[in-house]
Amino acid sequence: MDAPLMDQLLTWIETYPLSSTLIGLFLFLVIVFLRDITQKTHTIQRNFPIVGRLRYFLEMIGPELRQYWVAHDKEERPFDRTERSWIYATAKGQNSNFGFGTTEIQYEPGYPIIKHKAFPYPEANAYIHNKDVSCIPCLKVIGTKRKFPYRPYSIVNISAMSFGSLGKNAIMALNRGARDSGAYHNTGEGGLSNYHREGADMVWQIGTGYFGARDHSGKFSLDVLKEKVGQNPCIKMIEIKLSQGAKPGKGGILPAKKVNAEIASIRHVEEGKDCISPNSHSEFTNVKELIQFIEKIANGTGLPVGIKSAVGEIEFWEELAREMKQSAEGPDFITIDGGEGGTGAAPLTYADHVSLPFKIGFQRVYTLFQSQGLSEQIVWIGSGKLGFPDRAVVAIAMGCDLINVAREAMLSIGCIQA
Repeated sequence: MDAPLMDQLLTWIETYPLSSTLIGLFLFLVIVFLRDITQKTHTIQRNFPIVGRLRYFLEMIGPELRQYWVAHDKEERPFDRTERSWIYATAKGQNSNFGFGTTEIQYEPGYPIIKHKAFPYPEANAYIHNKDVSCIPCLKVIGTKRKFPYRPYSIVNISAMSFGSLGKNAIMALNRGARDSGAYHNTGEGGLSNYHREGADMVWQIGTGYFGARDHSGKFSLDVLKEKVGQNPCIKMIEIKLSQGAKPGKGGILPAKKVNAEIASIRHVEEGKDCISPNSHSEFTNVKELIQFIEKIANGTGLPVGIKSAVGEIEFWEELAREMKQSAEGPDFITIDGGEGGTGAAPLTYADHVSLPFKIGFQRVYTLFQSQGLSEQIVWIGSGKLGFPDRAVVAIAMGCDLINVAREAMLSIGCIQA
């Protein structure tokens, strides 16, 4: 377009601003219309050009609309509004009391009732465990047969959440909170980062990808593991992840766009490529090999070593109990993750229907080990929506020595469940 014509067009737009605006809007809508009827991705946009886009906009803001304006206090999942309010207030040290009595349905099956004493003990304030020697830590010592046994200061601790899935600020905040409260902090299967070194005791979780403990070919390396443990005295235990409650038997992937140089260095993977966690371990394929793997790591590092698993087939646990009794070897602690546990992403059917809920799964496994006389030799850790006092009390009454929480900790640092 030559200069005189451009000047005339600009002059006309300046002279007739309303008409030019309407014409521009019309042309824009024509372009959107043509795009909608020719694209092959969204059926609603193709069938209802332009106006169909409103549906996708409403879907996008739907979770926020429901959470703030529509949903009842008790109808959201996995944490309803009253539960989130309790977490937010407690995390800030504010008043977490609710007025006018319970809104729970107390007669439904499985509803926990805690029996009170007619003459209660004197009321006590919450303690910061690592600053008060009168507080009682975990009642068991983990890994008494290992070179470096460990006794956690707190019975409530931070569960596995990886750097990469969570950002550096979230990891640092969680670690500092764990440090101040005396809790330990689980790395998740993404490996130990610099952001995990804010002063808390660490549990290094090793998943199917062996991130941070693998050689250049991607295989598990005991030498790499020993070197990392030697450099980081904050690592107190090692947890071998067999599965998690939200997606047992399913692997995971960190998309290539998230695998930057820092994450690649931490995980010992290639930058800019998808970081894949297989659905099973390559170092062992049966119970005997699992126990051998546990003992190899424990003997190499001197640290307590345990496993984390959801509960599905009971035959695995029966065989594990038999082998542990016969060999006097095996995990120093067992983390049972309920089917209601959280995850960054999982197929809907896995999250809803695969693996037993915590109370059912834990009871089956604990009873089995109890029948073999092994339950007192193992430290039992429960996870899966146990971060509320009533649920923690039930879990401890069932046999748990420790409680791991994840989403509750995320909510306390600003997650809005949306």
